[in-house]
Amino acid sequence: MIRTAQLGNGLRVVTERMPDVRSVSFGVEVGTGSRDEPAAIAGASHFLEHLLFKGTEQRSGREISEAVDAAGGDMNACTARESTTFYVRVLDDDAELGLDLLCDTVLHPTLDPADVDVERQVILEEILQHDDDPGDVVHELWAAALFAGHPLGRDPLGSHDTVRQTAAEQVRRFFAAHYRPANMVVAAAGHLDHDEVVSAIEARFAGCDGGGPPARTAPGEAQERLIVEEDDTEQVHLVLGVRGLARDAEDRHALAVLEHALGGGLSSRLWQQVREERGLAYSVYSFRSQYQGTGTLGVYAGTAPDHLEEVLGLVEGQLDAVAAAGITERELGIAVGHLVGELALSLEDSGSRMARIGRSLLVHDHVRTYDEVAARLRAVTLADVAAVAERVLTRPRTLAVVGPVDRSTLAGR
Repeated sequence: MIRTAQLGNGLRVVTERMPDVRSVSFGVEVGTGSRDEPAAIAGASHFLEHLLFKGTEQRSGREISEAVDAAGGDMNACTARESTTFYVRVLDDDAELGLDLLCDTVLHPTLDPADVDVERQVILEEILQHDDDPGDVVHELWAAALFAGHPLGRDPLGSHDTVRQTAAEQVRRFFAAHYRPANMVVAAAGHLDHDEVVSAIEARFAGCDGGGPPARTAPGEAQERLIVEEDDTEQVHLVLGVRGLARDAEDRHALAVLEHALGGGLSSRLWQQVREERGLAYSVYSFRSQYQGTGTLGVYAGTAPDHLEEVLGLVEGQLDAVAAAGITERELGIAVGHLVGELALSLEDSGSRMARIGRSLLVHDHVRTYDEVAARLRAVTLADVAAVAERVLTRPRTLAVVGPVDRSTLAGR
């Protein structure tokens, strides 16, 4: 059973009881990500993801790590463009410890200047590692071109320059402004009691109040159509796509079906045409992201330089074909079956359930059950998919390419 509560300080809490498991997962969703950072401190959310594990007013970073390890648990975090997530998964016998560690970490970090300097170097190494992977680079170049001049186009890691220049006091101010209860959701799933969890969270958040979701501006129309980074790689890596749907769009389920049929599975059009029938790529897939007020829909492929034109032609051909005629009845059935089954399988552990309900409450301010989401997917019709395909796939396209290719050979696209 999924239950929600809202505390007097604005903090939202959601739980899902799983009586047959021995674990409990807790997560804190902070409604702030790289989209919400001033340009001068781009990467601040990711900086905090690192720093919050370095120690609190009560525990050193080593003590936090030892407590989690001794309990056989897992504690980590991740940064996205519109949120930052911290989570811990432990045995139900250690639920109080897990919640205490998580809340202490999120609410009372020291943010010591010495720790900022240490993590600065760690993050710079992370950026270097990212830059060494052309598959990662092409996605970030594409996002930067698709949302030209807008914070959604920035890499959540930040840049070499902003990470080097961000000062400890700037990080502290960013934390104080955004890590407030009215901009957070605490989620829990597993062998738990809702009322006990809410009471425990309320006690730990006592004396903490205020905040709210960050003010955001929608992306303008500025969009680069082509961006090429020449690199001495064995393959050419490309992403081609368009702006998609916002996270609250009514037809987002139809877009999910469309995306799966296009390149989301082993039976999808692009996988079959590019890999299975022609052997032109080891990896080819479609993807989508949804944000406040906008979204993305794209296709990635990695191929030999000599095959770039052919692969691009196949991708563009399928985008055009689906935009013009939608998908088939068989593709609809396969896509819906996959999405429903994927959702069901993802709910077999407490961590996945915690992540789903926390994200849902943060983004939509309510949580649909599995049955409700499955019903929405099963209600998608061919006409729904055709309508969203015509709406989205006819939008201006952005192409990003990384590899041994001359920009002039692609300038006509």
